[in-house]
Amino acid sequence: MNDDYELLVVGSANADLVVGVERRPAPGETVLGSDLAVHPGGKGGNQAVAAARLGARTALLARVGDDAHGVLLLDAQRAAGVDTVGVLVGGAPTGVALITVDPSGDNSIVVSPGANARLTPEDIRAAGSLVAAARVVSSQLEIPLDTVAEVTRTLRPGTRFVLNPSPPAPLPAEVLAACDPLVVNEHEARVILGEDAGESPEEWARGLLALGPRSVVITLGAEGALTSDGSEVVRVPSPKVDAVDTTGAGDAFTAALGWRLGLGEDLPTAAAYAVRVGAAAVTRKGAQDSYPTASELPGPAEGVTSR
Repeated sequence: MNDDYELLVVGSANADLVVGVERRPAPGETVLGSDLAVHPGGKGGNQAVAAARLGARTALLARVGDDAHGVLLLDAQRAAGVDTVGVLVGGAPTGVALITVDPSGDNSIVVSPGANARLTPEDIRAAGSLVAAARVVSSQLEIPLDTVAEVTRTLRPGTRFVLNPSPPAPLPAEVLAACDPLVVNEHEARVILGEDAGESPEEWARGLLALGPRSVVITLGAEGALTSDGSEVVRVPSPKVDAVDTTGAGDAFTAALGWRLGLGEDLPTAAAYAVRVGAAAVTRKGAQDSYPTASELPGPAEGVTSR
């Protein structure tokens, strides 16, 4: 089995520039916010830190700029225990995410991809030995879609591919066919499925599976998650927690899910673990700062249901 790494994350690394606001501005409106806080982020960087903090042997394949934000991101990965041998430096400024957070914990995000947009299919091919050394490979869409497609072509037999298509975009058939699972939230599911999405998560799962992935997981916030592999649909409830900041919680969920699948757990069992990780993450401010160790997880929720 490919297990030098239990999880390889191929994706984005951003500096998160965060401002708290009483409410998000309307078009043409200016609002005052809190002091600016700068945190390591990006969906790829977040997933790698979340997995490593839980105890997974984790590597990151990404690109950052040769600048202060790049140093911040590399330092954060290494501090969490992530192997950064696959992080490339240079080519453009480090990616930046501009984030506003309101008092309820909801966030709005604008991303300047920077170096993330320069992570190329050639970079993936050059890192073939890294991809081959991973049991599970996880990716997102803050890097070019051509690069994600190259990841699916580079996978060794037996390596599992997990994709969170965020921000959502039309996916080629070869990428969809590799997903096991495709991980989406409600917004992403509706964008991918369009007007025929239906109203229930069960309907979304059926529609998404019809597009070609081997399995689907839909995250439902405080309601937990829903998993489907075509044979059964399982609702996985979340522990009840007081949400402070949802930033990066989905990344923590996806990382935990991929890691547990690589350990051999079935999809509902892995999702039940992942919702506990996501629940812990929303109880603290920030993305990577909020990620728990395995000993900090809330207890499992009752009532996993399949149909």
